[in-house]
Amino acid sequence: MPKAKAILFDLDGVLTDTSEYHYRAWKQLADEEGIPLTREENDAHLRGVGRRDSLMYIIRGRQYSEDKIQEMMKRKNDYYNKLIEQMSPKEVVAGGRELLQEIRQAGLKSAVASASKNCRIVLERLQIIDLFDGIADGNSVVNGKPAPDIFVFAAGLVQTSVIDCIGVEDADAGIEAIKTAGMYALGVGPKERFKRADKVVPTMENIRLKDILADA
Repeated sequence: MPKAKAILFDLDGVLTDTSEYHYRAWKQLADEEGIPLTREENDAHLRGVGRRDSLMYIIRGRQYSEDKIQEMMKRKNDYYNKLIEQMSPKEVVAGGRELLQEIRQAGLKSAVASASKNCRIVLERLQIIDLFDGIADGNSVVNGKPAPDIFVFAAGLVQTSVIDCIGVEDADAGIEAIKTAGMYALGVGPKERFKRADKVVPTMENIRLKDILADA
């Protein structure tokens, strides 16, 4: 690919570990409803997936009214919001703030492409919202990951062609979205998690811009 002009980041599990808060909120809901949910299932099926699709996985095969589904989604979101009330700038991944500053200094664009509808709240609590040129969240598109819409939307926000973008994700559904959008995909986590990632790093801790651009 040509030299990248924009880097598009998922948020949960990439720049901060809100993925743990999501798991704890879903686990509380599942326990209350008498539905088994393991951390392994969460990591395999809920990472990077929107709220409704996550709930559909959890309740698979069980019949609920639409009113009940809406109530459960709201309840999970209330639990999650309670958990992130105490978030602080200290919860940005080590070196994350410096990476975003480096991207800006290099003249590249950066954006968030997150399925979370609470994305802006988290960014504000982390105090990094001003380091992005665009924010695409769960309110921005109809179709969630693995559909490419959120990454295509984020590329549009920073006025960059998809072929000039690198997408960074910790979830296989997100990597699918990035590749379907026509972008270079950087996976964050164990290699076996990803089917189509162009490159994988175990963590975003202390990753520098040159590490992202190498081989891209």
